[in-house]
Formats: sequence, structure tokens, C-alpha cells
Amino acid sequence: MGKEIVRFIKGFVIGASMLIPGVSGGTMAIILGIYDELIGAVSNIRKTFRQSALLLLICGAGGGAGILLLAGSMLKIVTQAPVPSMYFFMGAIIASIPPLFKRVTQPVASERPDIILDGIVIERNAQKARFRPVNILAALAGAAIGVGLKFLPTGLIPTPDDLSFKAFIVLFFAGIVIAVALILPGISGSYVLLVFGMYDVTLLAIKEINIAYLAPLAIGAVVGTFGTAKGIDSLMRKRPQFIFMLIIGFMFGSLYQIFPGLPSGIEIAIAPATFIAGFLIIFFAVSYRKDDKDTRGTNVR
Repeated sequence: MGKEIVRFIKGFVIGASMLIPGVSGGTMAIILGIYDELIGAVSNIRKTFRQSALLLLICGAGGGAGILLLAGSMLKIVTQAPVPSMYFFMGAIIASIPPLFKRVTQPVASERPDIILDGIVIERNAQKARFRPVNILAALAGAAIGVGLKFLPTGLIPTPDDLSFKAFIVLFFAGIVIAVALILPGISGSYVLLVFGMYDVTLLAIKEINIAYLAPLAIGAVVGTFGTAKGIDSLMRKRPQFIFMLIIGFMFGSLYQIFPGLPSGIEIAIAPATFIAGFLIIFFAVSYRKDDKDTRGTNVR
């Protein structure tokens, strides 16, 4: 029972942190030491259904509780102080980029077999990461996608009272994108909502428990999680540098989407302070993360 309580608390922390754009649920799971367990549970749910389902259920319940309990407070902050809030989010997002770039440049073990001399295994030295031109194109493509979101057609994002089939489809696919963001370290689901222009609306729907709005998002998230986890896990092992450069480019490009303009009045003093606060929170959170032998980037190419 004690283990289940710990997992619930970890899920609660992950869920609460996901309300802050720039705070990756994947990164928070790494910090809490549960990332590999969650990915393994999703990827192997058919093989170990009972254990995997129980883990996902407990962590999911904790995450849901964190989101439900804190969504109203976050909505109040965002609506009453939109400009300082956006500066806080931008600080958090920018602080989350250097750890991603570190993954791109870190040395990796040689792919050649180890040398065996007189029965003693001599490990080859780590190789310097090879930075390929295609990864520059990945960053540029990610930036173009991020900037392009600014020009999404107005009226595309449904309101909480829109019960049309079109709204269901849009929310369903948004849920799939959010699921991908949750799986990838370094990018958050709430950040995706923010760049899609859905952040405030979704917080309101969570606060009011608007099932008609939240159900398509949840269905899309479930389909996206189980439909893409294995593929993303494989890509992250085989081509992590490409994926991380794509994410970095997207994050830089989408800053254009969330920039609220230059502050005025008293916000001239408040906005820089909130930017610094957002930056420092993520900077110190990532500093406590377990060393980078973790997760995904074992063979940088």
C-alpha cells in the first residue's frame, strides 16, 4: 500500500506541474524517478496488463487530482494577470531548452563492440556526438511549425459550449498531440494548449468539469498515448538528436505565438520578475534531475 501511495503522490505532482507551460510532465517524471516505469507500462501493457494497468491507474488518478484541484487557481492567475503570466511561462520555456540541447551534444558510448583482452573486457571510450546537417533542418522545421501556429484560422479552436462534430474532431486530435508532448521529455501538454490558444479554455473546462469539452481531449490523449508511445520510444533510442532538435526548434518558434507584447504601467516591473521566477524554477528543478544516463538518449546520431 505504501508504494501505491508514493506513486499517487508522484502522479499528483506531475499533474500539478503539467498546468504550467514549460514544465514537461516527462521531465517531472524523470525528476521523480518514475519515467521509465510509466513508459514501460504503456509500451508493455499487453504483456503485463495487471501490473501496468495498476501503475497507470494510480499515477493517472494522482495526476487527475492535481489538475482538478489546481486548475481553478491557475485560471484565476492567468485571467487576472495575463501579461505577467505569459512572461512567467516564457521564462519557464526558455529554461527548459538548455537541458534538451545538452542531450544533443553529450558524448555517447561507441557502437563498436568492446575489446576482450585475456578475458578482461576493455570498454571503448565514449564518442563525441556527431552533429548531422539533417538535424539543423529538424530545428528549422520545428521553428517553422511553432511560428506557423500563430496563423491558425480564427474560430478553429472550439469553445466549451461548442458541441458540434467538428469541435469533437479538433479536440480529439489536440488530445493526441498533447499525449505526444507528455511522452517526450522537455515539452509539456499545457504548453501545447498554450500555443494552440486552448489553455484558458481548457482550464475553464476543467474547473467546471465540462465533460463535453474534456471527453474528446481525454479520448485523444489515451489513443495518442497507447498509439504512439512505442514508436516514440523507438525513435528516441535510434534518432534522439533529430527529435530533440525538432523539439528545440518548435519551442523557440512557438515563443512568437505566446509573446504578449511589451508590458506597460506597473507590469514593466512585474513582467521581468515573473520571467526570472519562471526561469529559475525550471532551472533548479532540472538541476535536481537524475543524471542523463536515463531515458531516451542512449545512442545519439
